[in-house]
Amino acid sequence: MNSKAIRLKLSPAEKREQNWGWFMVAPTIIGLIILNMWPFIQTLYASFCEHLGFGHYKFIGVENYVNMFQNADFWKATWNTIYFCILTVPVGIFLSLLVAILLNAKIKGKGFFRSVFFLPMICAPAAVTLVWRWIFNSEYGILNQLLGTSINWITDSKVVMITCAIVAIWSAIGYDAVLLLSGLQNISKSYYEAAELDGAGKVTQFFHITLPMVSPTLFVVLIMRLMASLKVYDLIYMMVEDTNPALTSVQSLMYLFYRESFVAGNRGYGSAIVIWTVLLIGIVTLVQFIGQKKWVNYEV
Repeated sequence: MNSKAIRLKLSPAEKREQNWGWFMVAPTIIGLIILNMWPFIQTLYASFCEHLGFGHYKFIGVENYVNMFQNADFWKATWNTIYFCILTVPVGIFLSLLVAILLNAKIKGKGFFRSVFFLPMICAPAAVTLVWRWIFNSEYGILNQLLGTSINWITDSKVVMITCAIVAIWSAIGYDAVLLLSGLQNISKSYYEAAELDGAGKVTQFFHITLPMVSPTLFVVLIMRLMASLKVYDLIYMMVEDTNPALTSVQSLMYLFYRESFVAGNRGYGSAIVIWTVLLIGIVTLVQFIGQKKWVNYEV
């Protein structure tokens, strides 16, 4: 016991170093508490209350959650959010990995192409949306002109979700490709040289070397893209107007939260939607972390 106590005792120099460490991380911890933890606690409390206006709330228990689970619009928004993830995440990650592999190849002007693919991430979302709304316009849009069709890409409830998914995938490919490119560049060339000596082709090298070695980065991109898709709001808000008859077919959970909290003024009900969304993100993330053991390779 005495030897253990002696080992745990810090010298004055070690104490000063520890104090400096806490001092350096204090701004981040304080910011996390003020900007993330405290607002979440307030939202959790508000989800059990009725908003009376001017920041006043009345505790009503689980009534907001009961009304939420009995509301058809809520379940429709939940399905729309999940459907949006199904449309955007697999296709987006596949295209991002494809772009990353092409940018990692020996081609001329790689720096230029990297900038071009990353450009959507630095453009204003409102400007991007306006351009895509013009492209998808049913009367004079360039897409219908090229295809020779008259599809109502934004107002048809059957295709509006696909339309929004296309814009979301296009906007995220560059950022995800840059992250995956960094993972590809960390793969040692000796693996490929050894595979070529053994007679392995490009396809075999991809599935047995590239994919396993880039899987940690791929896992991070997958988690980020799932979270972003489950929280989608601004894209749908700018692509689909309130008067659009197809709004119910694309309305996400965050869009429903906006309508209930800031349009209808029912912030207690809106807070319950936020808590449900956080719970949904937590479940999806937990499943991914459990499943990563089967396909993510952390061995160097």
